[in-house]
Amino acid sequence: MSTAHDKVWLVCNATSGSNNDTAVDELVAAFAAAGLDPDRILRFPDDPAPSPADLDAAGVTMLAVFGGDGTTHSVVMAAMGWGGAVLVLPGGTMNLLAKRMHGDVPAAEIVARLPGGARRTVRPNVIRSRHGIGLTGALAGPGTVWNEVREAMRALNVIDFVASTRDAIAHSANGPKVVCTEVDCGREEGYAAITVVPKDDGLRANGYYAESLADYAGQGIALLNRNFRDGPHDELGRHPRLRLACPTGEPMGLLIDGEPFDGAAEEEFELGRCEVDLVTTKEFDG
Repeated sequence: MSTAHDKVWLVCNATSGSNNDTAVDELVAAFAAAGLDPDRILRFPDDPAPSPADLDAAGVTMLAVFGGDGTTHSVVMAAMGWGGAVLVLPGGTMNLLAKRMHGDVPAAEIVARLPGGARRTVRPNVIRSRHGIGLTGALAGPGTVWNEVREAMRALNVIDFVASTRDAIAHSANGPKVVCTEVDCGREEGYAAITVVPKDDGLRANGYYAESLADYAGQGIALLNRNFRDGPHDELGRHPRLRLACPTGEPMGLLIDGEPFDGAAEEEFELGRCEVDLVTTKEFDG
């Protein structure tokens, strides 16, 4: 994949976890050193995510996004159907898609790999739902309230952090649970959170629960850090399609790629393919 004629646009989000002016300047310098000076820098969300028509009109061949998973979600959704390639760089808190595409390495190191031929493009599996796609996964259930704790923590708002932590523990314990309606798919009474992650062989579902307030608090810290494996859970299998439901008929909490959506009492997810090329600089394992 030649870089000789690449024309690059760079999308940055100043509100993402590691995306300050210094970091952007360092990244632009890395692009310059690789012979890929960005032709334009867009400041999302003040500048909207570019559409395929925007990119084609400007002759762009590579769209780089330097932000968190939520910013990446918006940029990739807007670029669906485009003939160029999207380069996902770690500029947020968790950077799950960037890690999937490149490994756990800094943005500047990823850019430095580009001229050496270490890159190729892939169209990884994603989640499809009525809300659009999920590039890294979905989280459903009262456990999604921990996202508010994460946002308060990121904003360094101590009062909101304490209040939201207290509310999150209570809501995780008492909020409407969710169930996976597939056959032999976990506890009939449901879970505080169910995660759905796209893999090569299907949608991987895990159900997270807690048996005591201490467990809920501990699980909340795991959710806060997006390290769901630290929480007590059941493996709910891998499926081409699955349906989650709230047995009480209440709307479920829902996060997709770490961003909140209005969940209904039932939500259906299916495995799909990303509709735009993503640049990867490592052996891709789905």
